[in-house]
Amino acid sequence: MRVPGPEHQEDGGLRAVAAAAGGLHRYPLHLHDTYGPVVRFQLPGAGEAVSIADPLLLEATAHLDERPGKLFAFLDPLCEAGNLQVLPADEHTPWRRLLLSVLAGRPAHERHFARFTGLARELVDRWAGRADGGPVELQQELTALSLRMICEFALGADTGTDADRVVTAFEEVLTEHLGRLYQVPRTDPRSAERADAALACLRATVDRAVAAHRPDGRPDRSDLIGALIDARQSPARIRDTVMVTLLAAHHTTGVAVSWTLHLLGRHPHVAERVAAELDRVLGDRAAPDYGDLRHLSYLDMVLKESMRLFPPGPYGARETTEDLRVGPYEIPAGTTVFYPFWAVHLNPGHWPDPQRFDPERFTPREAARRPRLAYIPFGIGPRSCEGATLATVEAQLILAVLLKRLRFTPAPGHEVTPTERFVLWARDGIWMTAHPRV
Repeated sequence: MRVPGPEHQEDGGLRAVAAAAGGLHRYPLHLHDTYGPVVRFQLPGAGEAVSIADPLLLEATAHLDERPGKLFAFLDPLCEAGNLQVLPADEHTPWRRLLLSVLAGRPAHERHFARFTGLARELVDRWAGRADGGPVELQQELTALSLRMICEFALGADTGTDADRVVTAFEEVLTEHLGRLYQVPRTDPRSAERADAALACLRATVDRAVAAHRPDGRPDRSDLIGALIDARQSPARIRDTVMVTLLAAHHTTGVAVSWTLHLLGRHPHVAERVAAELDRVLGDRAAPDYGDLRHLSYLDMVLKESMRLFPPGPYGARETTEDLRVGPYEIPAGTTVFYPFWAVHLNPGHWPDPQRFDPERFTPREAARRPRLAYIPFGIGPRSCEGATLATVEAQLILAVLLKRLRFTPAPGHEVTPTERFVLWARDGIWMTAHPRV
């Protein structure tokens, strides 16, 4: 049985993605509304793909351990020892195991938690001390904060890293190379030159951290660099791993917290319940200890519901290495399987009234009723995000520090519009006013 989908277009699907839906983040929503849970479509940069939005059907693909090289080619410039996003399975598995030992490990989280807390408190002090009381743009500020956190974790505490410069450098590189992937007409003749300079800046920053690494257990030692050195990874692979970790981690956390505050600002009764939980668990303390996070169950539910409605990475992809049966459809070997996280999270068959913000969906009882792949903000299977646990710890901490002291209201007249920019970004920012809690 042939997978349904739109007719073939000579432009490779570019016009359909850009015009019909506004971008690749929204296009799968349109496709699945029109054609059902499994759709064939032209994916710019990767040829024809099959998108699956039903969590039960996704189970047939959960074992896939290859990514389509063309779709991730824009990351090639970040990697000198081979694009880490498309490593062959036999090379990827030990590398993933190594990353999980650091990024998902409680000892590393606890070791860096005090410094993470200090960085979050610096931000809340600055926002609380604004004399004019005007709105703040959450995305830029919180992305910079999460980058400072991951720099501390991945590079070491005392590397002299300029987080704002690194944020700018990543944006230069990604804008240039994503533009090439989607064939965006170049309007600035110097964009490629600036992207090359930005990439050189990023590499030099990482090289300085690796050179300064201390194997004596001092506080400025990087757990990630240390693990890579201990595993006898090559200098190029160490640099590539740190670069990709910085890229993925700072976008995920900063964007997730921004969308969560956006939703809380529009649902003050939920924000009040979060504040009450923080007061109960923390008392007069301004920030949680690491052990407090497991007692902030409602805050965790709010974060999960936010990432359901606005998953930081709205899609992923794998490639079949042999013929695969998905429901009534036979998918041939070599096919790109597209994971539309946003469409999965808004599937009305598993999420009643899917556009409604309702943290109660994530009570243990409600979560147990759903298929395990109904909620996949960090992907699925052997290529899911290695930093998911660390990102969650950072997001919970930042939210706890901010919401213990401040409440947020939307800036009057500002419209928040999701768009695709490597992550699910708000096109004109997320502007909110921060008020001291009384």
